[in-house]
Amino acid sequence: MENQRPNVSDNFEVTVYTDGAASGNPGPGGYGIILMCNGNQKELSGGFAHTTNNRMELMAVIVALEALKYDNCQVHIFTDSSYVVRAVEEGWLARWEYAAFKKKKNGDLWLRFLKIYRKHQVRFHWLKGHAGNPFNERCDRLAVAASRQPDLPEDKGYLQPVVGKLL
Repeated sequence: MENQRPNVSDNFEVTVYTDGAASGNPGPGGYGIILMCNGNQKELSGGFAHTTNNRMELMAVIVALEALKYDNCQVHIFTDSSYVVRAVEEGWLARWEYAAFKKKKNGDLWLRFLKIYRKHQVRFHWLKGHAGNPFNERCDRLAVAASRQPDLPEDKGYLQPVVGKLL
């Protein structure tokens, strides 16, 4: 298989910190990510001209999972987004998917999330935002800086919501 890890134990662990931000909510927004694995650290960020905080929180998790080079990683995601954590951990997402995301916001991103989430073993850890965790604080700075970049692309999923089902 294309994404199988050669000669790596099944305990390949990745720690991820994420945060999202939107000014005005809706307004310009961004996400910040720190990926950590085997002593290496990588930062990612991006932004959109017109979006919401919840979309950016979820986008951060999606982009982080999509950045992983191999399938079946054990991923620990630390986020201050109760929206993302509760949707997954409390079964909201399963119900939304079953109902094809009818009358639910961010269906386009949740579908994208499910596609990549199912390739890994993911565990969410909620942490209080702006409470002094240096990784969370750094992700917040990345997200805010990304939201302030010039010529940000439009968040087409926010502007034209898509409802569908997973293929």
